[in-house]
Amino acid sequence: MIHHLKGKLIEKNPTNIVVECGGVGYFVNISLNTFSKLPEVELVHVYTHLQVKEDSHTLFGFAEKSEREIFRLLLSVSGIGSSTARTMLSSMSPLQIRDAIANGDVPTIQAIKGIGAKTAQRVILDLRDKVLKVYDLDEVSYTSNNTNKDEALSALEVLGFAKKQAEKVVDKVISQDASLSVENIIKLALKNL
Repeated sequence: MIHHLKGKLIEKNPTNIVVECGGVGYFVNISLNTFSKLPEVELVHVYTHLQVKEDSHTLFGFAEKSEREIFRLLLSVSGIGSSTARTMLSSMSPLQIRDAIANGDVPTIQAIKGIGAKTAQRVILDLRDKVLKVYDLDEVSYTSNNTNKDEALSALEVLGFAKKQAEKVVDKVISQDASLSVENIIKLALKNL
């Protein structure tokens, strides 16, 4: 019904904004991801999702279309409501969520506050095929010319960990901080293996 809003940013908070369009102020719920991406300018453009319930009409706003797509995919999962989907998008970027789903990375999704093991598994089970199809992905794997990554992986293999499992954990560690030394990558990876 309401595809997007383009107007004057009246108020900006970490969880919501007020955008004035044609003299009407729209109260829009946002994620921390959108909050950080919204510029500190007067004129803003946000993509929206209107959730209609018996007792309320709630507007959610997103800085990018990709975030809205992930939000809508998450809403399609049984047990995931708008507040949980917004929490997920506040904890991780849409790209991180997409990759975690595509990789079947239950621990990453489960690390989000309010998401249990069963819900994380359901998210992956319900959305993995959709994510791979929509984003035209094969199994997602970070490719990098990171020699620290390669050294950490070979060390973990020597310690007896399966290459594929070790690679997922090392990718996760590096995605959080690419400047880590080999030793620190291995230490952090061991905590997650």
